This record gives sequence, C-alpha cells and structure tokens, in this order.
Amino acid sequence: MFTSKIGNIEDLESLKRRYNEELATYKYQILICGGTGCTASQSGDLKNLLGKLITDNSLEKQVVITETGCMGVCAFGPVLVIMPDEVLYTEVTSEKLAEIFQSHIIDGQVKEEYTFYNSELDKHIPKMGEIDFLSHQNKIILRNCGRMDHSSIEAYIAHDGYAATVKALKNMSDKDLIEEVKNSDLRGRGHGDLPIGIAWEEEMNAQSDQKYIVCDADDGDSKISINRSILEGDAHSLLEGMMLAGYGIGASKGYIYVSPEYSLAVNRLATATEQARNYGLLGKNILGSGFDFDLEIYCGGGSFVIGEDTSLLASIEGKRGEAQETHEAYQLSLERRLFTKPAIVHNVETFAYVSPIILKGADWYTQYGTDTSKGTMIFSLAGDIVNKGIVEVSMDMSLGDVLYIIGGGISEGKSLKAVQVGGPSGLIIPNGLLNTPLNYDSWEILRTVMSSGELTVMSEDSCMVDVAKRSLEIMQHQSCGKCNPCRNGTQRLLEILERITMGEGQTGDIELLEELSESIQLSSMCSFGENTANPVVSTIQYFREEYEEHIQNKYCRAGACADLVGSPCENACPAGINVPGYMGLISEGKYIDAYHLIRRENPF
Repeated sequence: MFTSKIGNIEDLESLKRRYNEELATYKYQILICGGTGCTASQSGDLKNLLGKLITDNSLEKQVVITETGCMGVCAFGPVLVIMPDEVLYTEVTSEKLAEIFQSHIIDGQVKEEYTFYNSELDKHIPKMGEIDFLSHQNKIILRNCGRMDHSSIEAYIAHDGYAATVKALKNMSDKDLIEEVKNSDLRGRGHGDLPIGIAWEEEMNAQSDQKYIVCDADDGDSKISINRSILEGDAHSLLEGMMLAGYGIGASKGYIYVSPEYSLAVNRLATATEQARNYGLLGKNILGSGFDFDLEIYCGGGSFVIGEDTSLLASIEGKRGEAQETHEAYQLSLERRLFTKPAIVHNVETFAYVSPIILKGADWYTQYGTDTSKGTMIFSLAGDIVNKGIVEVSMDMSLGDVLYIIGGGISEGKSLKAVQVGGPSGLIIPNGLLNTPLNYDSWEILRTVMSSGELTVMSEDSCMVDVAKRSLEIMQHQSCGKCNPCRNGTQRLLEILERITMGEGQTGDIELLEELSESIQLSSMCSFGENTANPVVSTIQYFREEYEEHIQNKYCRAGACADLVGSPCENACPAGINVPGYMGLISEGKYIDAYHLIRRENPF
C-alpha cells in the first residue's frame, strides 16, 4: 500500500504502475459482485468458498479475488467474472462455483452452461463483449463499477483516479475548470436539467467567506438505486467530482447527504473518505496547491421529498425536511443557500461525470448523445423486462433499443403496454413512443422527470388505472404536508382512483381528476408536489379508454382490479362468458343447466 501523501502526477503514476504490475503477476483475477443485490444473494459466502478453493489448490500466487461493486446484471445475481478471459458467470451457487473453479481455473475450460443466457437466442454467451446487455452500453460513470476493488483507493488510482484532480490543481485555474464543464454542456442528472457549468460560474463569482458543495445521495426516488450502485462500486469518483466542483467555485466544505438505511453504501463511502484524507487528497493544502477541501457525510432521516433541493438543505441545517420556497421562484434562480451561504447541489451521478470530463476534455464527452443532449444517462430497468439492472447508454439511443436490445424484451414473451419513466412520480407513456430518443428534448413534458432514471416496464397484464393509483399511494404517503395542494390534493386524487378501481366510478370522475391534477401542478410549493399528478395525467392522456371502461362498464381489461373481476378467464373472454359457472355445472353432471348458462350470454 502506498502510504505517503500524493504530491504530484509522478506519485500517481508510480502507484498506478506498481498496482498494475502486482496484478499482472496473477494468472487469473476473479471479480465477484459485492453490490447490494448480490450481497443479499450471499455473494459473501461465495467469496469465502472461492478463497478456500484457492488455498486448497495452492493457487494463492496465481489467482486473486477482487470484490467489486454492482456489475449491472442484477436479474442474474450472484455473478462473477474471470479475467483476463472476460467470462461472465451468472446465478452462481456454491455447487456451481466448485464446478466453475475446477473447469475454468484448474482445467482451463469455460463452463459455458453457467454463463450468461440469452433467452431470445436460446444460447449461452460467455464473453462479456458479446453480450448485448453489456456491449451496447457506453460507460462513463459506471466505467469502474464491477471492474475494480471497491474498497481500494489504489485500484481507483490505477484506473486513472485523481488524475483529473492533479491536472486541475497543477495546470488549470478555477475559470479554466468552469469553462471546460460549460463546454461539455453537462446537465444535472437529478430533478433539474440546467447545464451545471452556468450554475458553477454564478457561484464562482459570488462573494462569500464560505461556500458549500452538497451531494444528494438520497434522491428520494428511483435514483436511490443508481446513486447507491455508484457509491458501493466507485465512491472515489463522487469524492473527486465534489473536490473539483469545490475548486471551481471556491468552496472548502462539502456535505454528502445519504440515508443510513443504505448501510453498505455509507460504509464504503466512509472508507473512501478516510483513504482520501490519508493520501492527502482531502483536507488542507491538497497537492501543495493551497486548496483546502474536506467532506462530511450527513446521515439524514430519508424521505421522498428530500429529493427536492430546499428540503435537503433544510434537513442539513437541522430543520424539518420540507420545501422552503415556491417551486416557481426557486426554478427562476440558480442560487442555493446552506447556512445562508452559497451552495451548489447535485446528485451522485452528476458529480461522477466531472472527473472524466476534466481529465479527457469536453470534446471527448460531447461525442456521446445528441446536439442538444450531450453525454450518457444511467437507467435502472425494472418491471416486466427480461434483463433487470443498471445500464448506461448514450442519450441518442431510443427507448425501444434500451428495452429490446439491452433489456432483452418483455418477460414471458408478452407484449409491451407502457413504460413509467421516472419512478412513482414519473409519466406513463405508451408503446407507440418506443422510437423516441432518451434525452431531455424529445418530450418537452418529460424534462423534469427524465433525469430520474428509472424505466418501469409494464406488459399487457397491467391496468393503467391501477398503476396510477399505486403511484399516488406512494406520493401521498411521502408528501411533507407543508402545502395544501400536495397534502390534500393527492389524497383526493387517490380517493377517486380507489373508487374507480372498486367499480364505484361515476360519470365526470375523469374530468374531475384532470381538473384536480392541473390545480396541484400549478399551485404546489415544490417540484415534488408538481410531479405527484404525473401518473394520473399521463394515463388519462394515453389510456383514457381504460378509465371509461372502469367507470361505465365496470370492467378491467387487464384483470388487475379485484373488485371488477369475477375470474381471470371470464374477464379475458370477449363475450364475458361465465366459464367458471359452466365448468362447475359440468363437474356436477348438470349438462343441460351448463348448456343454458353458457348460451345465455353467448353472442353466437
């Protein structure tokens, strides 16, 4: 371990060289996923067993185990990769691991039947570079996750970590750094999509004896899974991004707001922070440049509304986590205040982009994406899709390509009905928009929710009224309660949706939902309240006929609303034939009665 403080690029290069030379002495490096999903699936036990197999076969000098962060293929955990062969093994058990070790490590033969399985092609694909889920991604933020030891600052440095910090502090002024970020057109990947270079420039010019860098690592919605994956697999990328932001605007203090319930992420973040301090990469006079910057991990109570900036800053100040200003006024200003001092607030994903941009330049970053939406974006694929997991794609990729090329299509061979973009507060869009690129400008109405990052896929078995109701249940429960439109408006929306799904809908309910949703969107204090009605608005816009069927015909075509469904087969029958009754009479030998029953409602 490199123990002295790093003072220049030569120190970094020396450490990087020694680390890689040591790694090269091993014949095999086995990467085993240590993300939350795989850890919950007992990947730790597999790691211990792997260590025993190595010892029992006296291969300590030939095989090294590396525990990484999330590899992204969450639907197939626990997973491991054997390098340098780049063979991915999925759904590994203790029994499978013993066979894999004997075949691949001892005999030099890939155990193909335990590698990644492509259900569409009906074949196993061992090599990572040939797996569609991985080969069609463009990894910038996730470049290290699943590829290096999550607990090692040396591993991060060996993957060009902190080289951007050395470059900035030795060769760039604060204005140079801000200009590079502006040229990249990097936009916030949280709930705002403004180019962050503009906000940084404003804060750089602000006159204050203290400025703050704040990271929202508890975004309050689906970003939690993305933020957590980065923290668990590559926490140093966040630290470096925040440090560079601090250098740019002249801030000496940073806060990372994270929920303590994500203990794995918190522990790994704390380890990374301590390592950076020991190496002189946090604290006083970093790299002898005269620049001071340090970080504090702030464990808050955690709630959905904390994803809104003013709520987060209030929580750090020890106040209740609720919006402090009207959303409209807040959006018109780039200014954020913490303890009355200037502050910038971004999520983990946004900060993690900064170091590769500074290191490789804005021109390199802008090769990805479109003319108006540069770079990549991370999405978590969930719901009725084959390949669930975390993916990073260029922003010129279409929704259809993400779902069918990377995601592997809809599970159980069913057809796609809709996708909810942006977690429970996101819009629900129909399959007719599959060819739309996943960027900020394709759907103007999606600008505030596209950056949430979750794509929840819904098959033909989903009821859109029920989906809107379940989303409202989450939003209503998470409201901070400060403003009446959000607190009571969401409750009224939920009550109407519950009536409709119970078969008690009334004529005019759809119009009432639309009117109430518009009122909530226009008068809520913050962006959380503004977005609460998104599921209702979008399902009415694209699936109005389902609302009408629920209200007028007391019918749920998907069979998801229990109060409207007698039996799945009767509900699915176009003529509404009482199939269970018919089968029951047949079983009792009452053939004539069965004949009359099935004929009663038969249109033929």
